[in-house]
Amino acid sequence: MNHDSYNDAYVRQILDDVRTIAMVGASAKNIRPSYFVLKYLIDKGYKVFPINPGLAGQEILGQTVYASLADVPAPIDMVDVFRNSDAAAGVIDESLALEPLPKVIWLQLGVRNDEAAAKAEAAGIRVIQNRCPKIEYGRLSGEIGWVGVNSRTISAKRPKLAARGFQHRTLERK
Repeated sequence: MNHDSYNDAYVRQILDDVRTIAMVGASAKNIRPSYFVLKYLIDKGYKVFPINPGLAGQEILGQTVYASLADVPAPIDMVDVFRNSDAAAGVIDESLALEPLPKVIWLQLGVRNDEAAAKAEAAGIRVIQNRCPKIEYGRLSGEIGWVGVNSRTISAKRPKLAARGFQHRTLERK
């Protein structure tokens, strides 16, 4: 896999397939990127399990925080890594010990570890590095274009008015 560039169809398929996400490095501080990514993913309908050993047993945005991936009480479709590039190798090793294996390991913006990614891919896990699922979801759904950012996607679809009174466009969700 070329981790310098991802096909939109590949990223869209991952975001469509995933239902449960374990967010390693989740923060309870509402100014941290992991906090607002957690909030965004929950708002989009994903079940997100925050992972942070220092906050284990507490709640972030109504979600119970777990100390490790192994403590999550449900199968994990995607592991979203908010740790540095060196720490990503340990998170990937922890992910490879899960049963069943996650479908995807997603390393956040600025996080890249090609050796660890190759290990995960050898086990059949899809890997995305140096990207943010919140940004990719917004870009592929067209939402990011509402604030003037070029999403590189063109659609003639009109946004639908959501029950909560604001426009809401989603990826194809099952």
